[in-house]
Amino acid sequence: LIPNTIYEFIGVRTPILKEISKNMTDKEKESLLSSLPHKYHEENIIHAIILSKIKDYDKCIYELNRFLPYVDNWAVCDVIKPTAFKKNVEKTIEFIKKLEKSDEPFTIRFSIEMLMNFYLDDNYRKEYLNIPLNINSDEYYVNMMISWYYATALAKKWDDAIVILEEKKLNTWVHNKTIQKAIESYRISNEKKEYLRTLKVK
Repeated sequence: LIPNTIYEFIGVRTPILKEISKNMTDKEKESLLSSLPHKYHEENIIHAIILSKIKDYDKCIYELNRFLPYVDNWAVCDVIKPTAFKKNVEKTIEFIKKLEKSDEPFTIRFSIEMLMNFYLDDNYRKEYLNIPLNINSDEYYVNMMISWYYATALAKKWDDAIVILEEKKLNTWVHNKTIQKAIESYRISNEKKEYLRTLKVK
């Protein structure tokens, strides 16, 4: 499930790690945040949970910049959901644009996931759909997240997102994976799914 990671596993599930993070003192949390790199996968998960709850935006960005280079798998990457981003959407979109230029695959994955989580509803702008088009990667976990992003965009912003597929702006793998994920979605009508099938690329 988590290939190629350099970290060791203890075998503690995420719900328990969330409880552990709740019971940590502020001093213990600061100690964990400052002790990079960690040895265990579970330490990285707790780190991601604590980081996600930092309310101060500047501190959150500082800790993200320190932590993201050590993230080497989807499980840790996808736990990071900074609450500080919600009230700082203008700053955050610029931060996302910087991250997507990274050489680190899971930093790029994180940037696209933040784009999906925070900019397909109230903070949506049509031009944001072009941000992942700048990414040229052979990494599976990057391309899977790009597909997930556009499938979600099809569910929420169909009229704008469908143009990306109609104009074949994505590489073949991402294009077809986006269609597959959209077809699997309960949020897209059967009529639209039939149209998506006609857009598959061989």
